[in-house]
Amino acid sequence: MNFRHLKSWHWVLIVLALLVALDWAIRRPDGRSRELNAILETQASAELKNYPYQFHVLRVDGHTAVMATPRNFDVPAFRMLGVLYPDINVKDANNPAFIAVEHLLGKMQDEARGIVLAQPGISEVRWELDREWLRRHGIAVPDK
Repeated sequence: MNFRHLKSWHWVLIVLALLVALDWAIRRPDGRSRELNAILETQASAELKNYPYQFHVLRVDGHTAVMATPRNFDVPAFRMLGVLYPDINVKDANNPAFIAVEHLLGKMQDEARGIVLAQPGISEVRWELDREWLRRHGIAVPDK
């Protein structure tokens, strides 16, 4: 192939395609993570399958499954619950509806954790903030 005939916009498209492929390869979960996510999908209760946030394994470090979560001390639950349940006043910690969805979030996270922990070779789960999901939903995420 004679590369001299490629126009500059061709090069831009080629570089862009290579960058997308590289990004995909970097972010793609490893085989063990994909296996655990498949198990999580098949063993989840109907309630977990239908929950608006899908808990998933990001990677496996030794015997530890690193799982994504939309909450931690930097991003309190009320922020993401406000996105998932816009009709609920999540700023009132005494609101029974808020308490119910906060409890449901914990229950769904516990179920996902339990399914992953029950798998051979996994003895621990470590939670990592799902920064990408939060950003996609307009929630400000503090830098690491």
